[in-house]
Amino acid sequence: MPMLDQALAEITSDRADPDADFSLPGWIYTDREFFDLEMERIIRPSWQIVCHVNEIANPGDYQTIDYLGESVVVIRGEDRQVRAFTNVCRHRAMRLVEGPSGCARKLVCPYHAWTFESDGRLSGVPMKSEYPALRLEENGLVPVAHEVWHGFVFVNLAPAGFPSVAQMMAPFEDEVAQYRFEDMQRMAPVRTRPRSVNWKNVGDNYSDNLHIPVSHDGLTRLFGRTYRIEPFGWADRLHGTVVEDERQNFWEKVYRRHMPRVEHLSDEAHKLWLYYKLWPNMAFDIYADQIDFMQWLPVSPTECLLREVAYALPDPRREMKLVRYANWRINRVVNAEDTWLITRVQQGMASKSYGSGPIASSETCLRSFSRKIRALIPEARQPFAPAQGWSKK
Repeated sequence: MPMLDQALAEITSDRADPDADFSLPGWIYTDREFFDLEMERIIRPSWQIVCHVNEIANPGDYQTIDYLGESVVVIRGEDRQVRAFTNVCRHRAMRLVEGPSGCARKLVCPYHAWTFESDGRLSGVPMKSEYPALRLEENGLVPVAHEVWHGFVFVNLAPAGFPSVAQMMAPFEDEVAQYRFEDMQRMAPVRTRPRSVNWKNVGDNYSDNLHIPVSHDGLTRLFGRTYRIEPFGWADRLHGTVVEDERQNFWEKVYRRHMPRVEHLSDEAHKLWLYYKLWPNMAFDIYADQIDFMQWLPVSPTECLLREVAYALPDPRREMKLVRYANWRINRVVNAEDTWLITRVQQGMASKSYGSGPIASSETCLRSFSRKIRALIPEARQPFAPAQGWSKK
């Protein structure tokens, strides 16, 4: 992919972005041609989180993820290795498994009973003699690239040059290691929430630092003036420190006062709310009591699906249960506030009066993301949409 190689060289170069002082234009948050192009150049070759290895602990355990018209199944084999395949029978393209998770020592197609082993091999075909062109060894499940990072499993439909998850998160390795991600267990089923916004709007809001004191009273009471953001290549680090403030509401005070000691965490980590946003559409929210991941999967130019789940180390202490509930109460309000914001922004992006807005020098994470989008799809430098058919020229 010469285009991608050229774009990656531009992204990693020291050359200044001539459009750095302007936001991405509104039209790319609603345009079908742009959406189709970014799915091919950005989402398809990027890493997407699926699950934690502890959710597929035993042979035959599997988890699925659906995006870009593909269904991918991550399964633990009889040899205990984790693998990923497209969830498609090689006979008539029937889906082999339904739902987000399950266990199957063999994957048996519900249409014609073709049977696949957990390592992807085709091992059984009813009336096999009736298929003169069939070669079992040539019709196993189609593998999908996968990566396991600190216990979390990611897949990639078309690896083409973007850094791995480990490479994106390399600057934070020492900080992350103390949380013992590998030992965590899922707290509740994956939650999905449809949103009538372009996928980029969710990520932009996540990285936006200037809206915190304006739109999130609770986080402002919780963090005071400590909230900071910083881009690190392909990942952003955002964080705030829980401070003492008598203006905090009941649940904010509960969280601050009752967070129990976690022996493997530093003193600083007990008060730190740490956020990592990974290219292009994933984030980890890390707390002393738990971690959450959020992923915004594109559906259409004006729709996406939020996919969220929380993980934690087993801890039966009443204080820990209390602060985890307080955490949920606090972030439930934040999520509602953000939903209102991104919905109204999406509506504004559809206005023909809006081109590109000026961007502050402190909005470093938005600048970093915008530079990548412009490098990968240069038409994003145009403040208004070009004539229809531009992507085919």
